[in-house]
Amino acid sequence: MRTPCGNRKAARTCLSLRRRLRNSFESSLLQRIGTARSAPRNRSGEVTAWYTSNVGRAVLLLGLVLCVPAAGQASEERPVSLVAVGDFGVGGETQRRFGAAVRAFEARNPADLLVALGDNDYTEDPSAFQANWEASFGWTRAAAVDVSGVLGNHDVRVEGGRYQFDQLQMPRRYFRRLVGPIELYLLDSNNVDAAQTTWLRRTLARSRARWRIAVSHHPAFSCGKYSSHRTIVREWVPLFERYSVRLVLAAHDHNYQRFAPRRGVRYVLHGGGNPRLYALRRCPAGYPRRLRAAFEGGFLYLVVRGGRLDGYAVTPAGRKTDHFVIRG
Repeated sequence: MRTPCGNRKAARTCLSLRRRLRNSFESSLLQRIGTARSAPRNRSGEVTAWYTSNVGRAVLLLGLVLCVPAAGQASEERPVSLVAVGDFGVGGETQRRFGAAVRAFEARNPADLLVALGDNDYTEDPSAFQANWEASFGWTRAAAVDVSGVLGNHDVRVEGGRYQFDQLQMPRRYFRRLVGPIELYLLDSNNVDAAQTTWLRRTLARSRARWRIAVSHHPAFSCGKYSSHRTIVREWVPLFERYSVRLVLAAHDHNYQRFAPRRGVRYVLHGGGNPRLYALRRCPAGYPRRLRAAFEGGFLYLVVRGGRLDGYAVTPAGRKTDHFVIRG
C-alpha cells in the first residue's frame, strides 16, 4: 500500500521527522509550563498576560506540528512509478523467472502500475496464458500494483487478443488510463485504422494532463531486426508532436533503444522480456538520433515527481543500465 508521504522509504522518513518535531515542541511546551511557579505575576497573584501569551503560542505550535504535516503531505505531489515489460510471454519457467526478477526489483523500487508492452503470449493458448500470467505476475495483486497493457502481433492471433483483457485490465483494444499526473494512451498498433486515429486525436485534444505518454507494441522507430513502422509514423507521430506527448513506449524488437527527442517527443523501446534477443544495426537517415542501444534483456522503470520524469533501463538482475530525464 502506498502512503501519503510517498513511497515506503519516504513514508518512514516522513514519520520519523514528524516525531522529532513533535517531541521538540512537546519538550518546549513542558519547559514553559514547568516554570509556571516562577512566572511573573501581578499584585493579585495571577500570571501576567505576557506569560499566558507565550504558553498559548507553544500550545498553538504543538497543534500545528500534530495536525498540519499530515495535510501538507497529502497536498504534495508524491512520486508515481511505472514498470513496463515487453515481449515476455514465452511461458513456462523462463517467463516465471522474468516475472520473479520484476517482482524483486519492485519490492525495492515501488511501482503504481505494471504495463505490458505486447507479445504477452507466444503460446496462442488462452488457458496457458492465464496460467503463465498468474505464475509470473500474479504477485501484483498482493503488492497493490495495478496492471494495464497493449496487444502485440502474437497476441491478436487468437480471439483478437480479447482473452487477455481481464488479466491486463483492458476495457477494449485501445483506451486511456490515468495514473496520478500521467495520462496513458494505450494503443493497438496491429491495426492503425481511421477509427482509432480519430479517437486518439480527440482524446489528445481534450487532455489537460501534465504528462502524456503513448504506449504501443510496434515502435515508430527501431534499428534492429525491425525498422520504422510507416503507418504509425504517418498517422500517429504527427498527433504525438501536435498534442505534446512527452514519451512513447514500445517493444517488438528484442533489445533496448532510446532516441533523442523529435519535435519534443521521445521514443523508447524495450523488448527485453524475451531471452531471444535481436541484433542492433545502424539507423538510417531521417530517424531521430539514437542515444542508447543495448543488446540486453530487461524492462523499463519510470518515476514521475512533479515536473520531472526519470526513466531507467533495468536488467533482470536489477541493474540500471541507462538513465534519462524529461522535464515538463
